[in-house]
Amino acid sequence: MGDLGSGVRYLGRGQKWVLRNGRWFGFGLLPALITLVLYAAALTALAFWADDLAAWATPFADDWESPWPGLLRGTFTVVLFAGGLLLAALTFTAVALLVGDPFYEALSEKVEESEGGGPEGPDRPLWRELWISLRDSLHILLRVAVLTVPLFVLGFVPVIGQTIVPALGFAVSGFFLTAELTSVALQRRDIPVRERLRLLRGRKALALGFGVPLVLAFLLPLVAVFLMPGAVAGATLLARDLVDDRADGNAGAPGDGSAGPATATPPAADGTD
Repeated sequence: MGDLGSGVRYLGRGQKWVLRNGRWFGFGLLPALITLVLYAAALTALAFWADDLAAWATPFADDWESPWPGLLRGTFTVVLFAGGLLLAALTFTAVALLVGDPFYEALSEKVEESEGGGPEGPDRPLWRELWISLRDSLHILLRVAVLTVPLFVLGFVPVIGQTIVPALGFAVSGFFLTAELTSVALQRRDIPVRERLRLLRGRKALALGFGVPLVLAFLLPLVAVFLMPGAVAGATLLARDLVDDRADGNAGAPGDGSAGPATATPPAADGTD
């Protein structure tokens, strides 16, 4: 439970950091606001067409006796829209990070400076940084799809589809949301996306403690906008923990690229490293 609580504390520390540095809070709002407008339009369209999609996907139910077609299609509509919300909660971050790459990179660097400094990052043109961010986001989203498509299907199973499946869905989304947010600081350290995921798998509780509350909060559109700057700040602090853990692991096995022991003690929540 220690790492789980540390993940939640990193999220809180990030929000406190941007509130203490109001200029950076405002600086990080604009990309999230632009992304919100795009997603609000997409979810409105999904809500408008959900009933038609349900009827199109279940033609075999046309000859069923009432009330079974309505129940099936109502369940399909609910699951479809819930899946859309979960997908939006995860991809919102990826799109916002792409839209606001220069903004969030500057914010992350400022957080690192306040914590004792960090690497300057590789000297690459902006277009190259955007391409790497897009490529890495697609890599993560592909992995999300591999896990969430079976969960979507299982959502139709009575009982577990309304209890266990949503919990697993939030856990998957929280883990990969953390992967997206920490990419700002870890990409600056030139750590490849596969290695980033290995680092997070070694600290699953830490990733879930940070990401799951954000997934739940991001289901409320305006909340997502206002939490995004602090989420980037908190993810930067969390990334420093992951890098320290990785360095400790590599100290015992030089050059093996391993993520280090999963039981490494995280920094204290008071901001000290």
